[in-house]
Amino acid sequence: MEELLWKHGRDILTSPGMERERSIPQHGYVNCFDHSVAVALLSVWIAARLGLHIDMRSLVRGALLHDYFLYNWRVPDPAHRLHGFCHGRLAMENAERDFGLNPVEADIIRRHMFPLTPIPPCYWESAVVCCADKLCAMREMASGLRLWLLRGLPGKVR
Repeated sequence: MEELLWKHGRDILTSPGMERERSIPQHGYVNCFDHSVAVALLSVWIAARLGLHIDMRSLVRGALLHDYFLYNWRVPDPAHRLHGFCHGRLAMENAERDFGLNPVEADIIRRHMFPLTPIPPCYWESAVVCCADKLCAMREMASGLRLWLLRGLPGKVR
């Protein structure tokens, strides 16, 4: 699976924008870069496991770029207020500017937040990334919660 990431996404993985993602927190204690790589790897695994005949290049590239919004949404800023609803469009615009997108890649990025954003994915590749994103986010949040609990809850008697 990692070979497919490098085969189809080398230019993305080594880009300045993705380097920037390493400093942007995402879910729990995971940064945006690691989250995007995890989503891409899980997407490839899901597609293979289900035997889907899909455009693997678009799947990998769209998954790597699905959160390419390039800002820290945890920093208080009125522009981040509706992050969950808007970042798909912003990520798509940034990815188009930096890499160019085909229609499948654009749909993956734009629609990955379904059902939070009301328009469902149009392609199998988009649906796979949408599901992989939710699974990775849940795993990352659970991991962050576990670390928080191990440190001790405020006021907890030790």
